[in-house]
Amino acid sequence: MSDKRFAGKTAIVTGASRGIGLAIAQRLVDEGARVVITARKEPALQAAVTQLGGPEHAVYVVGGADNTAHQDAAVAAALENFGSVDYLVNNTGINPVYGPLMEMDVEAARKILDVNVLSALSWAQKVHAAWMGEHGGAIVNLGSIAGLRPAPGIAFYGVSKAAVLHLTEELAVELGPNIRVNAVAPAVVKTQFATALYEGREEKVAAAYPLKRLGEPDDIGSVVAFLLSGDAGWMTGQTLVVDGGVLLGGGA
Repeated sequence: MSDKRFAGKTAIVTGASRGIGLAIAQRLVDEGARVVITARKEPALQAAVTQLGGPEHAVYVVGGADNTAHQDAAVAAALENFGSVDYLVNNTGINPVYGPLMEMDVEAARKILDVNVLSALSWAQKVHAAWMGEHGGAIVNLGSIAGLRPAPGIAFYGVSKAAVLHLTEELAVELGPNIRVNAVAPAVVKTQFATALYEGREEKVAAAYPLKRLGEPDDIGSVVAFLLSGDAGWMTGQTLVVDGGVLLGGGA
């Protein structure tokens, strides 16, 4: 790993007050980047900025990821504070429902699409117009293995993540050669967002993984950093599965 491979670069990381988003932001800062982090709750964002080293390294913008005025404010904050928007990480995702598709509220499905899919497109449009279209850059979208195979109980979340993975490919074709777009598809990572998938039965869930453990946020942060870096300079339109081997079906 290069010590400061992101020196002089700026990233926007959405949904980064905790969990995977914060781990991504931390990895980028550790390697020299400045970051703009977003989320809906200001106290958590304030704490995250402190953890990241203060305003010299990170600033925050409060708002919903699917709100276009919030997106504009975050892009403006990157340019005003750090002078560029070299990287975008579309990390924000929601899954407010659990259960079979036949019982799903269609309005909830629309909200999932708005936040998980359409906002990723809108963020890409914003950074392209503001900086990357002229100067180049890299984008990473957070998918899920739920977008690669059926995921009973969280099926529509999986539908949205499948759309994110395909959006990644379409953007990669349209935005090359100066902007690379890739995705990461994690399995279960130990975050507040995913607690319902493992809480109280972590050992049993992890038994299905050949590596016999669930993911940690840093497992995803390191892969996202790789995809943003020049080390992945000949990669675009790809989805890296980071799943402890669970899709191999090699668990006990």
